[in-house]
Amino acid sequence: MSIWFGEPSLEWANARDDTMIRAIGIEITEATEHSLKGRMPVDHRTRQPGGVLHGGASVALAETLASWGATLTVDASKFYCVGMEINANHVRPVAEGWVYGEATPLTRGRTTQVWDIRITDAAGKLVCVSRCTMAVLAKPSEY
Repeated sequence: MSIWFGEPSLEWANARDDTMIRAIGIEITEATEHSLKGRMPVDHRTRQPGGVLHGGASVALAETLASWGATLTVDASKFYCVGMEINANHVRPVAEGWVYGEATPLTRGRTTQVWDIRITDAAGKLVCVSRCTMAVLAKPSEY
């Protein structure tokens, strides 16, 4: 059984031009039955001065995948999701190319969700592991 509320629209997620997501080149690439996948370039926008992927960029990719993942599992006409907490362990440097993330929910409750995010390099080697807690909030009345 799929985790998504309806059919997830990756086009909608990728069409947001006015965000940091677009500025650093993050793309949502696939919604599997139980996870959301994306990628991010390792280039001048995402490298630290030492020449390797900035840890903050990895966290931005992780939270982006968790946020979109959570958003796509709820009825967007009634709820919206925001990050409450995120942590990350950076385990391997990457100097160029792309990194790939996959976010999988560990739990999806009525008011909170916890997502596990694994970021790998092009060879499939682990670059970063992250956990993100999302708040599921009711949309305010539009009266």
